[in-house]
Amino acid sequence: MKTLSTRLFVSFMALIGIILAVLGIVIGQLFPVYIGEYLDRSIAAEERVLYDTLQQSDIILTEEDQKRLVTALIDVDTSALLDVAQDRFFVAMVFCSFVAFIIIGIVINRTVRIFTEPIENATRTALELAKGNYRARAFENGVSKTAQLSKSINILARNLQDMTTIREIEAERLKTLVENMGSSLMMIGREGTISIVNRVFLKRFNYAYDQVRGKGFRSIALPDDIVEVVEHVFLTETPIRKQVSVQIGHEIRQNEIYGAPVVGDHGRWLGVVLVIHDVTELMRLEQIRKDFVANVSHELRTPITSIKGFSETLLDGAYKDEAMLLSFLEIIYKESDRIQILVQELLELSKIEQHGFSVDITETSLRDIVINAADLTGAKLEEKNMEFAVDMPNDVIVAGDPNRLMQVFTNLIANAINYSLENTTVTIRVYEDEEDGIVEIQDEGIGIEAAEIPRIFERFYRVDRARSRNSGGTGLGLAIVKHLVEAHDGKIKVESEVGVGTKMIVRIPKS
Repeated sequence: MKTLSTRLFVSFMALIGIILAVLGIVIGQLFPVYIGEYLDRSIAAEERVLYDTLQQSDIILTEEDQKRLVTALIDVDTSALLDVAQDRFFVAMVFCSFVAFIIIGIVINRTVRIFTEPIENATRTALELAKGNYRARAFENGVSKTAQLSKSINILARNLQDMTTIREIEAERLKTLVENMGSSLMMIGREGTISIVNRVFLKRFNYAYDQVRGKGFRSIALPDDIVEVVEHVFLTETPIRKQVSVQIGHEIRQNEIYGAPVVGDHGRWLGVVLVIHDVTELMRLEQIRKDFVANVSHELRTPITSIKGFSETLLDGAYKDEAMLLSFLEIIYKESDRIQILVQELLELSKIEQHGFSVDITETSLRDIVINAADLTGAKLEEKNMEFAVDMPNDVIVAGDPNRLMQVFTNLIANAINYSLENTTVTIRVYEDEEDGIVEIQDEGIGIEAAEIPRIFERFYRVDRARSRNSGGTGLGLAIVKHLVEAHDGKIKVESEVGVGTKMIVRIPKS
């Protein structure tokens, strides 16, 4: 492809060639006329000279002979002169034309390059910008006009590069935001095709990116509730918030769906954006909070009602009866103690559940801990005429906090006694395997229904509420036990049969 400078140079040279050719033709046409006039003057002068010479010589010729002689002599000289003049003129004409052509060509070439090189450079830069190469720059040289053009193109290139950089940064920020959202996000274009989805959406609904990108939202088997939200926004062009249950596989999750129209800067309808929050855990925690408040209120209401009732009775005059006074005061003390235990266990559980709670791990004798815990519950055992059956062939050293492990096994042994019938046995076994020290506490009590076993470690959950409350329990003991065992990186397991008894199995890692 010829450049602008080449085309201009060829054009100018062709024009100069034509001008020189025309000039040569014109001069060639005028030259004979000029030579003729010149020869006429020369011939007239020579005739006079020849006539004068013949008259002065001794040669006697007639006038007619003189005329013929002069004419012959002049014809010879004129022909020779004309031939020489024409030859010299042709050579001079060719040489001058060639030299002029070369000089003019050099001048034109330099002049054309001065003007066209900046333009060609600016053109190449503009083409690179059109291709998307915003790093291209033009040389800012040349005459003032072309230099201004190059500067303008460079300013345009820098602005385009800055705009592209800003757009890339914003696109990367948007992508990072979308991909790292904790909620599912989907954007649907005006035509109903999916343009944006994030990883959470793909993972939650078990899709691959290629399965949804560019597909119609009705064609990818979305749950009906989600499709209804999208269609509502398309029809009404108004935002909507809806809470729905979505079945994904065999699991039902609670989701809050927010759909809204996407409108551009000039009011142009762009589509629909859908944000899906999984609120299953929030709803579970909210239910736990409600249950906790209800349970605490229920647990406090009974002793407070008792304290208030007996206090009012005493104020009405029952304090005058000494036996009744002592009985009522014992009941008030017992109920106050029950409230105190409840508050202490709530504080204890709150402390254990706090993030960063840890236990003081040391080498601990599991047998000593279990024996001491059994001794602490001995009084309750004797009240029900029960006995311990202990199987501890060898001591087991574990990595544990002695005080916290004492709390665990005291609670478990006390539960075994409380939920057992009189004249029965609580069996305690201590042994080990390759990794853990193991303690089994087995009673011969009422047992637990299989459906209730997963819930016994919940706060305030009781298998038999009447028996638990009468035994002084708060319903928090097993929740505390579970957290303490897990704080030791241990495990607790329950095996139970209704009417036969319950076995608690605790595993604590060895030191």
